[in-house]
Amino acid sequence: MRIDVITIFPDVVAGYCGASILGRAGLAGALDVRVHDLRQGADDPRRSVDDSPFGGGAGMVLMPEPVFRCVESVSDLPRPLYLMAPGGRRFDQDVAGELASLAQAPAGGFSLLCGRYEGVDQRVSDHLVDGELSVGDFVLAGGELAALVVVEAVARLLPDVLGNEESAREESFSQGLLEYPQYTRPASFRGWEVPEVLRSGDHGAVAAWRRTQALLRTAERRPDLMERLVRGAALSPDDVRALAEHGYDVPSGRAQTDEQPARTDRPE
Repeated sequence: MRIDVITIFPDVVAGYCGASILGRAGLAGALDVRVHDLRQGADDPRRSVDDSPFGGGAGMVLMPEPVFRCVESVSDLPRPLYLMAPGGRRFDQDVAGELASLAQAPAGGFSLLCGRYEGVDQRVSDHLVDGELSVGDFVLAGGELAALVVVEAVARLLPDVLGNEESAREESFSQGLLEYPQYTRPASFRGWEVPEVLRSGDHGAVAAWRRTQALLRTAERRPDLMERLVRGAALSPDDVRALAEHGYDVPSGRAQTDEQPARTDRPE
């Protein structure tokens, strides 16, 4: 999959994408991250890309000319092109899955434009990009960190990136739940014991324990996610019973019946 990132800090983005999981994915040919210097679109000796806003106000705004020029200079830039901006569509695991599926599209990827300063000229949003993405309701100095979040979250869903497809299927949010607690050696540390079921060798019991722990953790920490599962009738009768045993009641008629197959996808 190819992902192009347009930024005024190309070394920052390229450095991160060359390390750890993303770096290995690049070496294996599973991921192709291409970083473009937005200042290459400037036409003055100072390589200026920003100016003060019309109407006054604090801060600077990215000018349309260098942005358009930089984007249009890449003849094979993969589309869609998304602007990282606080007013964009909320990026979550579902959106990551949608973007990962673009690996099968003719262009084989997508592109990200990193905003900076007070933002970008509105004409960039109106006439150049195909949409906007936001990683959360908070303020950053620019879109570089947000773009890296998108790149890594999407890359983890691509074949041959993690090396173990089970990792992606069982991680938090993959089925609308937070992930269950994890333990490793030693079995006893300062008197704190690993749950006996995880050492039992009973794979069915381990799977049931993990499912229950994921349900409880989600109910306790992210009731909004649990509500989505309830509204989408995505909880099985066994899920409902497990929650009830720990004091969490699912409203009648808001879960699957014993005759319904368990859903493994996330509700819309």
